[in-house]
Amino acid sequence: MPTSKATRDKVICYIVRDGRLLVFRHVDHSFEEVGIQVPGGTVKAGEEPERAALREAREETGLHDLTVVRKLGTYEYDITPYRPEIHRCHVFQLAIHQETPDRWASQEENDGAGEPIRFECFWIPLEHGHVLQSGQGTLLSRLFDHDA
Repeated sequence: MPTSKATRDKVICYIVRDGRLLVFRHVDHSFEEVGIQVPGGTVKAGEEPERAALREAREETGLHDLTVVRKLGTYEYDITPYRPEIHRCHVFQLAIHQETPDRWASQEENDGAGEPIRFECFWIPLEHGHVLQSGQGTLLSRLFDHDA
């Protein structure tokens, strides 16, 4: 019997510099479990997706000088069988206005549920964005569509 699936608003952030895309991996989990990701996360109640994109990108990467370039679109992604949920993903292109190393460690507080979540942030060639988990690369092609 089918179960009802909750729909959750999420944000996805494409931060691009010099033809490279900012991604991260979870230090304490395998690639097979969580894959390679771009910054993103849940839109809080009453929060505008644009503000959520900036907040999530800052929390996950430790970067502070980011701005929204444009919204690239919205799509839905069914994350079953992981959880019976539909993610309504609001995708943003962000600009970075600070220097970064090629790789760096970052962490995000775990909402008081234990140790912080640890990340390794790094840059990959934009054309390798197909490796992103859970459909996060769905709208990468729109970075090249100047009419979007």
